[in-house]
Amino acid sequence: MLAIVSSSHRNEPDTLLSQCFKYVVRNLDSVFYQDPATNGYELMPGQALPREICEALIKEYQLNGFQVNDKFIRLFKNTNNTSLRHVRIRNSAITDDGFKTILKHHLVELDISKCQMITDQSLHTLNEYSDRLVSLVVGNGVQLLPESLLYTAQNHSWSNQTTTPQSFEDRGFILRAPNLRRLTIRNIYIHREKKYFPLLLNSFPNLTVLDLSGCSDVENLEYITKLTNLTSLTLHNVYKIQDSLPYICQLKNLVHLDISQSNEKMGLYQKENEALEYIVTNLPCLEALDISGTNLAGTGVAEQKLGSTTVGTDIPGLVSRVNRPLEFLGLYGTSHGACRRHDIPAKRISGDANERQILIAAASYLERPDILQRVLNDLYQLFRYESCQNIKMALAVVLEAMDRHLTTKHIQISGSATLFYIVKNKDIPIMLSCRIKRAIVTTLLNGMNSHKNDDTMMRNGCLTLCQFKIPHDVLFEYKRLVGILLHIVSEMEQEGFVQRLGTYLLNSLACQVDGPQKQMLGDLGAVNRMLVIIDDRISRKVCDDVLEVAWSTMWNVTDETAINCQRFLDGKGMNYFLGCLQLFPDKDELMRNMMGLLGNVAEVKYLRPRLMTTSYIAVFAELVDSSSDGIEVNEVSYNAAGVLSHMASDGEKAWTIEKPSRESVLDRMVQAIVRWPLTAERNINYRSFEPILGLARVFHTPECQHWAVWALANLTTVYPNKYCSLVESEGGLAILEEVLADPRPYQNIKDLAKIVIQKCQEYRGDMSERSKSPQLDG
Repeated sequence: MLAIVSSSHRNEPDTLLSQCFKYVVRNLDSVFYQDPATNGYELMPGQALPREICEALIKEYQLNGFQVNDKFIRLFKNTNNTSLRHVRIRNSAITDDGFKTILKHHLVELDISKCQMITDQSLHTLNEYSDRLVSLVVGNGVQLLPESLLYTAQNHSWSNQTTTPQSFEDRGFILRAPNLRRLTIRNIYIHREKKYFPLLLNSFPNLTVLDLSGCSDVENLEYITKLTNLTSLTLHNVYKIQDSLPYICQLKNLVHLDISQSNEKMGLYQKENEALEYIVTNLPCLEALDISGTNLAGTGVAEQKLGSTTVGTDIPGLVSRVNRPLEFLGLYGTSHGACRRHDIPAKRISGDANERQILIAAASYLERPDILQRVLNDLYQLFRYESCQNIKMALAVVLEAMDRHLTTKHIQISGSATLFYIVKNKDIPIMLSCRIKRAIVTTLLNGMNSHKNDDTMMRNGCLTLCQFKIPHDVLFEYKRLVGILLHIVSEMEQEGFVQRLGTYLLNSLACQVDGPQKQMLGDLGAVNRMLVIIDDRISRKVCDDVLEVAWSTMWNVTDETAINCQRFLDGKGMNYFLGCLQLFPDKDELMRNMMGLLGNVAEVKYLRPRLMTTSYIAVFAELVDSSSDGIEVNEVSYNAAGVLSHMASDGEKAWTIEKPSRESVLDRMVQAIVRWPLTAERNINYRSFEPILGLARVFHTPECQHWAVWALANLTTVYPNKYCSLVESEGGLAILEEVLADPRPYQNIKDLAKIVIQKCQEYRGDMSERSKSPQLDG
């Protein structure tokens, strides 16, 4: 994430390779073969993927919000045409079978965390294929290692000779990996097995990095003195460390030592100043020390030794490092606010005293969700009440934290709240490039998708997404975002703030997108979900902004999309239209949205017969007469006339009702049109004039032409820069010349046609003059 945020070429697009990976992981069915028997994916005949691509596929699959499972992992079952060496899997649904597929590649590095379906049944498989393993991370939520030294042959396939209970101690090892150099085991609970960790670590005399964070019953750590090559030892949340300090301090090659605690009660040392001094004086190579959550930093009172004129530090135990400061010192959550002291002999400090300390803490504790949650809250407060200078680093650690801890709700909530303030601040010193925006959007959607039923997470996500340009900035995640928003509008609390946010965002997604996206919205159920909202409001006789936006969403989603118009009718949409009309006749915005939607439905020829009923036509005719103040066009009247124009364009035979008569409806429509001011501004957006130009050619019914040509005259008069070129590009001028030459249209129509032609000519002339203007050399 830091690489993305800090890129010196922030505005460059993703590489072609990156874009290919994203396409592949989102369209596995299009690229690979899916075995109908197992439902798993496999390479096509003749396909072979090198190691770099195989490893990147696993990484990108997770970054794009997908959960690794056996179905996906089957891609790598053939070790002849796929290859894996470095694998990192988190929050997966992979089972022992899928895990075996990965292990058969004889991995060099393996990092698994929160893979709850992997059990100790896989331990034998790991031992079988671990000959090349150099680095192993067994993180939270993985039951790979046994909880006891005892095992039975029934449960462990390597001992088939007898069913008599045996022990790992008799066997001589728990985990066998002769080349292992780095081992991390987090939060494994071992109850009263004093020989467990000595036996486990006895197999790895060449370890250089050891992390036993959160492990229980590690005993007195005497056994680690055999690990003479250790340069890094992490014992975060390991209890009773003070008793083991003599053994830890025998590891003279230690460069990094972490004895921090998340619970201050567990970090209380006797004679804390002497204990810290003992550590730093006995570990000559030490450069990084984390004592967060302990009292090892003392009370802050400088202690001056006999014969010394100055101490030079507010942490008594670090007097010996005043002239040789530590590269890193962890002081987050220490007793007596140690991180806020002035004289601290360290170059980098984790704490909560200032922005730099908080960012260092966030980067240092990415694998500790309990601490990380507190640090992210500190960062959130920093953005909310103060100014943050290092936006790049803050954004990077928040995105990384959210990616690593997808299932940890509180981290997702804190992270998304901070993202809101980062994105909201338009004065931030870094520009949010396309790549950064995409990283933020994808990370947000991953979190929202994992916590769909949490009101706070969905609120934070929606508020943050509202700061982007919708739909432009989210088109690359269009389908997934629509699915999340549809869940919000249908499953979250009715009349709740989150539902309102979801409805607004969904409407924005339906606007200014092309037909495929509009159809996708309908395919995913947008029309039906909006009808459910409308039904709820009608039943409770409530007209609110959600009801208005629901109709607006359907107006947008039915634009030039016939199948969605049909979905509206099939969902008894006309009943809801009449219901809203009866209950809320004075709600102008609601009426405008409903009639705009029906205008789209009326444009679909095969659906028009379903509108040809006495009740519907009578309502449309009444709405044509909707009042106007003479300054602006009443949009309800305009849209109602548009609906009737399309209905009448099918000819007299298609008018299958007796009342109201076709002639009376057309007469009322013309009377309304002549009242509309031609220079009125409009709150409408046309992407195409095809339906209007179609009506302009209905010579058998000039009233239809009148409405169409008035619309063109109004739009080219008020918005010439936007609509004159559209008229020309869609062949509108040729059609209007036909109108002028034909004797059937009456004079009002021809006058309006001349106005449109004139406006287009003027616009073309203006554009020609602009092109002749002198241009500066760049």
